[in-house]
Amino acid sequence: MTKPDPDKLTPETIVAFLADIFERRGGEEYLGEPVTMAEHMLQGAYLAERQGEPEIIIVATLLHDIGHFTSEFGTFSMDDTHDKHHEEAGAAVLERFFPSLVVDCVRHHVAAKRYICATDPAYFGQLSAASIHSLKLQGGPMNADEVRAFERNPNVNEIVRVRHLDDAGKIADMETPGFAHYAPMVQRVVDAHCNSQAV
Repeated sequence: MTKPDPDKLTPETIVAFLADIFERRGGEEYLGEPVTMAEHMLQGAYLAERQGEPEIIIVATLLHDIGHFTSEFGTFSMDDTHDKHHEEAGAAVLERFFPSLVVDCVRHHVAAKRYICATDPAYFGQLSAASIHSLKLQGGPMNADEVRAFERNPNVNEIVRVRHLDDAGKIADMETPGFAHYAPMVQRVVDAHCNSQAV
């Protein structure tokens, strides 16, 4: 099967493109954690669903790390000495098809870790070794000016919620639905956004 060209995606093909990524690449190791990439993202979405989060938050959590597969710089490893900006890579693929809330949750979930580290003293102690390593590459906890700037984002509360779900999705052997369970939900979010833009 020919790999789809991200530049030629449409609202009708974006969900199949994402499903293909989960199928082809989802079994890859997730940053030294006890779960694969797909397991991590599916766990976050499943936990969001169980908590009764709205579909838009479930979808944002499901897709928050998609940039690990679409970044031209490749995936993260514990040997990295530079950040690979997977959050920007993911947002770049999604921003034509998803509302700003989803895109912001993807684009800023790394910044959210830095923000929570700066504003919640207990949070750092909950991070895994891999998350602490990537935090160092990503700039460490925010300074006061960065915190104030981050809090000006109108979606700040949702971004932080998705970050906490991101952190929770690292449970070995947890059973969750597969991507196909969420595909209709993802398509509904895409359709609602694209239809609103067409009006």
